[in-house]
Amino acid sequence: MKTPDEPKALLPPNLLAAMQRQADPLADDTMARMLGPWPAEAAAGQDEHWQRLAAITQMLSRWTDNASLSAAPGPGVDPVLAQALNDYVQAGRQLPAWAEPAKLLRAEQIFMEHGALSCILLFCASLPECYVIPDLSSVLHASGQLEAHTEYRIRATAAMIFPVMMRGGLTREEGGGVAQVLKVRLIHATIRNLILRGSPQAALAGPGNVPALPLWEGTQNMHQTFYAGGWNLARDGLPCNQSQLAYTLLTFSYVFLRSLRRLGIGLRHDDEEAYLHAWNVVGHVLGIESSLMVHTMEDSALLLAQLQAGGRAQQLEPDPRPGLSEALMQTMEQVIPWGVVRPFPRLMTADLCGAHIMGDLGLKVQVPWLSRLLFVLLLGTARRVDRLVRPIWPNFSISRMLTRVLGYHFMARILMDQTRPLKLPEGLLEQAGQMMDSWSTDPHAPRWLASLESRLTTRVRWFSGTAKA
Repeated sequence: MKTPDEPKALLPPNLLAAMQRQADPLADDTMARMLGPWPAEAAAGQDEHWQRLAAITQMLSRWTDNASLSAAPGPGVDPVLAQALNDYVQAGRQLPAWAEPAKLLRAEQIFMEHGALSCILLFCASLPECYVIPDLSSVLHASGQLEAHTEYRIRATAAMIFPVMMRGGLTREEGGGVAQVLKVRLIHATIRNLILRGSPQAALAGPGNVPALPLWEGTQNMHQTFYAGGWNLARDGLPCNQSQLAYTLLTFSYVFLRSLRRLGIGLRHDDEEAYLHAWNVVGHVLGIESSLMVHTMEDSALLLAQLQAGGRAQQLEPDPRPGLSEALMQTMEQVIPWGVVRPFPRLMTADLCGAHIMGDLGLKVQVPWLSRLLFVLLLGTARRVDRLVRPIWPNFSISRMLTRVLGYHFMARILMDQTRPLKLPEGLLEQAGQMMDSWSTDPHAPRWLASLESRLTTRVRWFSGTAKA
């Protein structure tokens, strides 16, 4: 396959190389304080470290909204753990001085306006491109569970994105975005501590390789899998390093906006920059260095390409990306109720991400000819009609309707399955459900298009079961 041309470098290569060996001092120091040094040998279910991790998880579960970050620890909480978490929260919860409330509000509105379309772009663009960087895929693969339980990754991602982008998620006490991001930041530090069996600083000062350990007998949880997996520091840098975090941030901000453009429904320039700004604020709370943040679509494209080029230069054996990507495709295909349409997520991913990304991921687009023909006809016709009609009716879009239909089925079967609710505090879960239910009707669609959408989704409101207006 033809290799993409060498991209223009936005940042000095030596800076990106250094960022692969830089993690998050605040979160890493917090985890080191709470866990302490690991013993030479740790037995599953017996070492006090596993008990501390369980206690930390319990404490984080009390972060139900941004206001709860200031709440006193509950009874019986280890004071050492409580003090370390309190210090972490006080240092990490503040938004940066450069955060602009008007842009944050506009980003929330954009996410709400696009609704179900936001979900399909997450599934078919953002998550696939997350897997492109081999060393980032290695971290995901190291859990030993994501290929078998891809829905875990999807649902965990949604559990962060929804609170961040819901009204007031980053700015109000009753919002939950800051609390959820601080949880994720500490989860990253936990992963690093487990994989490296200590702090990143100690690992970097060591021999450069963390040897794998024999797996314990009996049930293996994710923490123990990370601990036993081993890690090649010299080849892969630190797990969940600054470069990886910056790349992931781009997949949720820039790749989302780029996908809207490719569907023919791109945003205005100022709206795009407001959305990028909001995610940079998220990046700040997540512990990402400001030198790795970009503020325009042009710079975002350059940095994404530069990071992907660096990833393509890595050769990992075995390559974890095909397994992760294929599992994601199969998870999406299984929720489509019509056989001929079942390959559409794979085709949509190819359309939004492009041939080079599909090649990086080792994803095949070998689908039945009728499915491919139907996809090309539907999306091609929709784009042509949209181009003709939108100068007269700016908000009209058949492309948006088609992607909303796919998004509905993904949300109904993966995100809003009542037997497996998202791992969110009850209040935030209710808000997320109300938000997704509000996406039941596209206010920009003419009546005939809304009627067609209802035939392909449901004739009642999506998640409350009440009649549509």
